[in-house]
Amino acid sequence: MAFKGFDLTGKVALVTGGNGGIGLAMAEAVAQAGADIAIWGQNPAKNEAARARLEATGRRVLVQHVDVATSAAVDAAFAETLDKLGRVDACFANAGIGGGHRGGFADMADDAWDRVMKINLDAVFYTFRAAARHMVARGGGGALVGTASLAALMGAARAEHYGATKGAVVSMCRALAVEYARHGIRANAILPGWVQTDMTEKRFADERFAAAVMPRMPMRRWGDPDDFAGIAVYLMSDASRWHTGDSFVIDGGYVLF
Repeated sequence: MAFKGFDLTGKVALVTGGNGGIGLAMAEAVAQAGADIAIWGQNPAKNEAARARLEATGRRVLVQHVDVATSAAVDAAFAETLDKLGRVDACFANAGIGGGHRGGFADMADDAWDRVMKINLDAVFYTFRAAARHMVARGGGGALVGTASLAALMGAARAEHYGATKGAVVSMCRALAVEYARHGIRANAILPGWVQTDMTEKRFADERFAAAVMPRMPMRRWGDPDDFAGIAVYLMSDASRWHTGDSFVIDGGYVLF
């Protein structure tokens, strides 16, 4: 008999940046566990491909074109999600961009800093704020999950803006865990290591980069988006009902070596 704690039947998940990479893998996993899904993304082609993949699970699927860096757009999209799907039990704030910068920190332009802050941090605030308001008003608890990065723990040279946002996401999740525990709302962060996605494609194609990084990877392979399927189901499910304020490092052992 399957463990009932992972059954997500009757629940709804919202995944920002859910049209590809880690976000799509998490969305598909929770759908396979029984949840209905709303995903937010801005690339029309990727949105439609993700819709087809998620609808194959047999669950209700809502795909929305949302600029998560705009507060009003997030609030409007969240209202549409509730109108179409009725509730949100888990909110995965996963949308983000890379922070690669050709120059050093002293040469970083204001707009480069601001763009990463807006998408990687402000958008998480807007999304979690909308979700927290709904979860408190509805009652019954819920799960807030933020996608951070190893850059929250390690020195990301020439990507100080990226590292700053990811460290802030971890801190935000910890603060939310304390503030909203009384409402049965859990908040946790996921810290991926080097994962093969569209965002890392150019980096992984660089032979010098691969030669420098792979020897430090105890599991001797890059991460795959599907490596985040299990943690998504766990954090949304009743199996994690007493687990909050944590940071899950999923990196093949990279940070240890």
